[in-house]
Parts: sequence; structure tokens; C-alpha cells
Amino acid sequence: QERLVESGGGLVHAGGSLTLSCAASGRYFGNDALGWFRQAPGKEREIVAAISWNSTTYYADFVKGRFTISRDKNTVDLKMNSLNPEDTAVYYCAADTFFEGIKKKIGGQYYPDYWGQGTQVTVSS
Repeated sequence: QERLVESGGGLVHAGGSLTLSCAASGRYFGNDALGWFRQAPGKEREIVAAISWNSTTYYADFVKGRFTISRDKNTVDLKMNSLNPEDTAVYYCAADTFFEGIKKKIGGQYYPDYWGQGTQVTVSS
């Protein structure tokens, strides 16, 4: 069974750093786009960053210059720096066959092929 498992979430002070990791298993993900999304209470899920099979990257405007996404074949990390309370959310790893597909919204929602279970990131002020 294909699954994505996140790790690394936790509590940090504003201005601090945290690195999230995601391990995908159950099939070969080396040709897939991998990405990170987040969802805060009462808010819609939003894309944070994505990376293609050949390491083309996409970053949401609100994390440019602060977060870095990187990958191996079946793993993807998100290094988060200069965190602020607005970054508090559940962070989800995702995978999709297509780089454009992982970024695509339909009816206001994202539909990657696979979601991880999510990991909580809390930034205190």
C-alpha cells in the first residue's frame, strides 16, 4: 500500500527553524512530483512548496526566501526558517504523477495522488 509519512513537526519560537521530512513507500516515487501543503484551523488547505522529479521547485509567495524544499527519489524535506505564528498549521506531504498536477486546484481543492497524515507545526510568539 502506498503511503507518505511525515515527521519533524513540533513547537518552535517565532524566528526559529524546523525541518519536516516525508518518506513515501509502497511504490517508486522517483518520477513523481512531491510537495508540502498546510492547513490552519478554519482555513483552506494551501500549497507551500513542490518539487518535480528533476528538482524544479515551486514556492508559495509567503514562504519564498524562508523555506527550502529538497528531495531524493522517495523522500522530501522542507527546511523552514524565520518562522512566524502565521506558519502555525498542520503540514501535509503529498505526491502526484505530474508537477503541474500537484499544484492544480479544482473546485478550490488540491487533489494529489497521495496525502500524508499530517504533522503539527506550532510557532509561538
